[in-house]
Amino acid sequence: MTLFGTAGIRGPVDEVTPSLALSVGRAAGEPGATFVVGRDGRATGPALAAAVEAGLESAGADVYRIGQVPTPALAFASRGRRGVMLTASHNPPTDNGIKLFADGVEYDREAERAIEDGVAAESADLAAWSEWGDSSRLEVLDRYRDAVVAYVRDQFADLGAERNRTSAPLAGLSVAVDCGNGMGSVATPQVLDRLGADVVALNANVDGHFVARESKPTPETLTDFREFLAASEASGASNRPSGTAARGSGEFDLGLAHDGDADRLVVLGPDGEVIHEDTILAVVAAHYTAASDAADPVVVTTPNASARIDERVRAAGGRVERVRLGALHEGIARESAQGSSDTEVVFAAEPWKHIHTAFGGWIDAVTGAAVVAALVADAGETDALREPVTERPYRKVSVDCPDAAKADVMAALEADLPRAFPEAAVDTDYGVRLEFEDASWVLVRPSGTEPYVRIYAESDAVDELIAEAREVVERAIAETA
Repeated sequence: MTLFGTAGIRGPVDEVTPSLALSVGRAAGEPGATFVVGRDGRATGPALAAAVEAGLESAGADVYRIGQVPTPALAFASRGRRGVMLTASHNPPTDNGIKLFADGVEYDREAERAIEDGVAAESADLAAWSEWGDSSRLEVLDRYRDAVVAYVRDQFADLGAERNRTSAPLAGLSVAVDCGNGMGSVATPQVLDRLGADVVALNANVDGHFVARESKPTPETLTDFREFLAASEASGASNRPSGTAARGSGEFDLGLAHDGDADRLVVLGPDGEVIHEDTILAVVAAHYTAASDAADPVVVTTPNASARIDERVRAAGGRVERVRLGALHEGIARESAQGSSDTEVVFAAEPWKHIHTAFGGWIDAVTGAAVVAALVADAGETDALREPVTERPYRKVSVDCPDAAKADVMAALEADLPRAFPEAAVDTDYGVRLEFEDASWVLVRPSGTEPYVRIYAESDAVDELIAEAREVVERAIAETA
């Protein structure tokens, strides 16, 4: 049985049911264990939470109920114990999800397989009646927000001291946040405000129907927010004295947007333009690399992430290592174990999702929002922040491929793609990734959820690179499928 995808268990409400949540709880729980259980704002959350709590307690575990919280707050609360978050993240309101944590880190594949085996075999034994666990309420949100504020103040203490605002590193910064009716509503505006920013929060009421927009923040779903930013900038520009660049009262320095559980972060410029997720990743990775005292600072990312990240990290004195999608925590553990005493994983991220390793081992868009805002405050504006990053054209295409043929197709492509691009460096750990001397790259990997092979490419000649790679992929599918 396969329950877990790249980000926990996720699916329609008629598949991820209270019955399944009960079984997962029984498979995860054991006498003497302690779990925190949280949920996002979905209408189905209370029933799922009750079911998973019943499963955990009947297996002997004690449960702390922390209610509606962002996923990073649940992860924060799981330090020193385990945790279950009921969320389908950026999926529509008709979906449910279950994500498990241990000591602030998502379950690895071995732990997930143990849960799958327990659910499939229905072998999780009830604890003796006298060993059933208990439950109680635990307040976490204030402590989490306090911790984020303290972390960002510490990270940017030099900036604060230089500008005489140690306790308020975002003083003078104007930020608009689109919370998308999600759990970011109860954390990000509050954290930014305490750090000194002038904050305007939109769609900041938690509503599991996501009435304001779709939960997944994309350039298309953020149309209203982008127009709001653009109109504010135009209003500010019209109020400026002739020949000056001073901001008018209606203009924002940047925009930030979240998904339903606040583990995704989208950054927008003051004109409403969505800044490419890999550019943000490169900027934050370079910051952490440059700030590290380690002789071997490492950034962990995924195969679909841009070479612009490698360029900025190398320039800051570090190196980049890659791990499969959805497994940043595994990459952090691998590099920490394989590296020397001089090695430090300073940052880990895939597009939209960041792990601030000095703060915790979980994906955290609330902390990410505060860190990006502080970097903008330091740079003065988003354009200055992104100026050192070389942004080449990027494209992603999907090629039809039957699920049953994917393994054979990818095996063929491990030979066919290097033969078609003999000048490229080849990495076959997670799909087939080809890197060229001019920092162009192409990645071919099978979709984990749909009948496609995906082609990602970044190059000044991206259309030609995609076309050449697609020809090789389609030939392999035709000969194999």
